[in-house]
Amino acid sequence: MAKDVQVTLLTVEGKEKLEHELEHLITTRRAEVAEAIRQAKEEGDISENSAYDEAKEEQAFVEGRIQTIQNMLRNVQIIKQSANADTVRIGSQVTVVEEGGEPEVYTIVGSAETDPLNGRISNESPVGKAVLGRRAGDHVVVQAPAGSINFVIQNIA
Repeated sequence: MAKDVQVTLLTVEGKEKLEHELEHLITTRRAEVAEAIRQAKEEGDISENSAYDEAKEEQAFVEGRIQTIQNMLRNVQIIKQSANADTVRIGSQVTVVEEGGEPEVYTIVGSAETDPLNGRISNESPVGKAVLGRRAGDHVVVQAPAGSINFVIQNIA
């Protein structure tokens, strides 16, 4: 039975960012953690050595992150920017306005690149799902934990 492959949707910039993180983890962090483990071992009995335990935990985190990034990059699908900005799609920059509110700008990205503090929301988020396929001028209602959010898509770029 074939295993379902999880495709990772990334912008070109997001892919480059992950590649740089992977390179840093492999070339720098691995060596730093190995050195911390070596130093902790030199302190003697590792069974009661908190520095050793912390270094081993960090090693597990670093190795896990390396594996995660490698899997993401192995199954990456690049989000192409489209010249056709009629409808919202992954990679679109969308300006929305809630009634009586200020315009907010979001870039719709794959879940691996989500960064809400910097206006990058996932296509899988409630707002992301609600705006996909919509056009400028469309009224959208999003069901959020705090209740319904009503807004208008002002612009798509």
